[in-house]
Formats: sequence, structure tokens, C-alpha cells
Amino acid sequence: MRTTHYRTLGGYGNSLHAALSPEQLRTFAPSVFADAAHTRTSSRYSFLPTSSILDGMAGEGWVPVAAQEQTVRDQSRHGFQKHMLRFAHRDDLTRTSGERAEIVLLNSHDRSSAYQLHAGIFRFVCMNGLVLCDETFTRTSIKHQGFKPSMVIEATMEIVDQIPEIMDGIQTMKGRTLTDGERGAFAEAAAIVRFGDLEKAPVRPAMLLSPQRTEDAGNDAWRTLNVVQENCVRGGQRDRFKRSAVGKRMPKSRAVTGIEGNVSLNKALHHLAKQLLAMRN
Repeated sequence: MRTTHYRTLGGYGNSLHAALSPEQLRTFAPSVFADAAHTRTSSRYSFLPTSSILDGMAGEGWVPVAAQEQTVRDQSRHGFQKHMLRFAHRDDLTRTSGERAEIVLLNSHDRSSAYQLHAGIFRFVCMNGLVLCDETFTRTSIKHQGFKPSMVIEATMEIVDQIPEIMDGIQTMKGRTLTDGERGAFAEAAAIVRFGDLEKAPVRPAMLLSPQRTEDAGNDAWRTLNVVQENCVRGGQRDRFKRSAVGKRMPKSRAVTGIEGNVSLNKALHHLAKQLLAMRN
């Protein structure tokens, strides 16, 4: 089987078709293997490293394919900070096109985050990971009190049960053609979520609709969502026709690199897309 190599994004390794090794996990997110909790945690904090759930996940067929940890200024938190793992099912590692379902896990060992589990989608055409919103799909948060690794496995299986519904939702989006007005409204709402003030935003909303590759050219809801999401998250766009209030050229849009910001933005964009489709029904 041919191995696909690509630019590392958000802790994914160099192959789409293999789980991350323990060495790679340690490189991308050493905090996964913390051997104790941070001193800021209380006596009620139940410490179990994120690594303790890896065997249980693998036993259910789910293996880590991406890892990332938060950048911290306080060096005392280094090795304990918030981190993210994305798991794919072993049977999906040979998939080369379309989308695959993923389980997104967030945790920390410094009291900054409980165990959080989210449903995710990896889209091969753009090597992009989308995190789905909470309204329909299970989002589980497990506090570090009386914690057991089996709780994560059980919560994961609840999300797995919803994967057929998730994939059906993607097919529905693929089958919905949006008007230019609907696409423009979606881009404007996405720009507000991403930048806040449209006047100070580095790019006009219409630029968020610019596809990065020919496969993404189209007006269906799924491609529109993914094009806007990729431009919002990766940044790097320059609007040569927009100027600041004092007439200066606007800078390139910045990438969203923080774990919390990335997850929150993904969920907000998916929610906006679902709202747009709901208005048409």
C-alpha cells in the first residue's frame, strides 16, 4: 500500500494509514505520559495519565492518529498541560478518500481540563480534522474525581453508536446545494465567529469561500463548510483589497493553533452549517 505523506497538521504524523507510535506520541504531546499530577491539584484529584486509556481504546479498535498539547508560559505546568488525542478505528486506517470518523479526547493533569470526548471527522482531501458540535452528538466530560479508565472507554462507545447518524448527516450536507446568498451569509457568520469585528477582520467574509484545491470547488453545504473551516483554522489568506481604518494594508489571517480555540471554532462552524440547513426545511 502506498504511504501518503503530507504537511503535519495539529499533531498528525506523516502517514494517514498508521497509528502514532508511543515515541511519536511523546514527541507531539509528552503530557499524555505524565507520571504525576501537577501540585496545583487537590487531594480529591484522581490521577491517571491519559496514556492509561490507550490499551483500552486499542482493545475496542481505536488507535491514536494525532496528538497535540497546549503551549504554556508557566514552565511549572510543562508536562501537565492540556492535550488532545484523536483516535481513528483500525479498520479505517486503509481508507484513502472521503471521510473517516474520529474520537477526539481532551485532558490535562494540571486541573485545567477534565477528560472530554467529542465526535470528529477527518476529511482526506484537505487533511483536515473537523470537530462536531454538541447539540446532536454526545460530548462527555469526566471529572478527575473517582476516575477510572473504563469510564473513557464507555463514553467512547456512546459516541461510536452515533457514527452512522454522523455519516448520514454528511451525506445530507453533500446533497444540499446552497445559493450564493446562503453561502455568503454562512461566510459572514463564520467571519464573525472567527474574527469578531468584521471591520477589523483581516479578510472579507467572501474570501473564506475561496477553495484551496479544485476538489473543493462547488456549492454544496459540505464543501462550503469545509472550505470555510479550513480557511478559518489554517489562516494565511491576504485580502489585497481591504484596508484598515487608517488606510493600512491588512495582515494575513492567522492560524488557530490553540487546542481550545480550534475545538470551539470547529464546533461553532458546524453548528452554523446545521442552522443554515434547518432554515431551509
